[in-house]
Amino acid sequence: MRALRLSFGLLTVIPVGAIGDVDRRLVRKAILLAPLVGLVLGALAALVVATVHAVVPSSLGALLAAVLAVALLAYLTRALHLDGLADTADALGSGKPANAALEIARRGDVGPFGVVTLVLALLVQVTALAVATEAGWGAITVIIAVVTGRVAVVVACSRGIPAARPEGLGALVAGTVPRMAAIAWVVATGAASLAASIWSVGGYWLPPLAVAVGLLVALALVARSVRRLGGITGDVLGAAVETATTAALLVLALGASVSA
Repeated sequence: MRALRLSFGLLTVIPVGAIGDVDRRLVRKAILLAPLVGLVLGALAALVVATVHAVVPSSLGALLAAVLAVALLAYLTRALHLDGLADTADALGSGKPANAALEIARRGDVGPFGVVTLVLALLVQVTALAVATEAGWGAITVIIAVVTGRVAVVVACSRGIPAARPEGLGALVAGTVPRMAAIAWVVATGAASLAASIWSVGGYWLPPLAVAVGLLVALALVARSVRRLGGITGDVLGAAVETATTAALLVLALGASVSA
């Protein structure tokens, strides 16, 4: 239970009470439970999508549902992942050496790269979810995308991926997850998305494809961060969540629009 509470404490605004001493063993367990946190967040967002679109069954209703769902996710995560996306974009886009780029990410302000990346990511998320919602795929789309974002955290914390700094969240979680455990979560998420698709919308191959594309995009970001910054940070993990979520939403929206 401590690991699950820590996982919610790290990834959401939900109060979990005092955890006590935190070591890498406990952190590993918490990271491995991140997809379950994503399932809870995705289910809450799906409830918003389904309820709002049922009350306002129109294109504007689908857009409103998407905006409210994305806003809820931002609130429930303290917008920390969005902040990480912006900070990582500023660091990687600066063109400066690793130490200077890390210092840019550490600062509280958001630069032009971060602003543009953040705005574009939110626009894609809202638009993609609105398209999927209008096609009747809204609930399953947001659940799969949000879970995929948290599986990206598991993958990013796999052994062999270093931390960029000797301190901070990145140093605490980097390399804690065995590779086979990360692979198991990838396979399980793909299989679960396929089963959910068969049960609900019938787009059998699209959800696993969305999971794969989302994780590949997040891995590309992590690999770029390792080359440029020397490893991962808490900001990079947040960016991985948002890039995986956005990419999965986009794939599902495109598929839903074609299938509609």
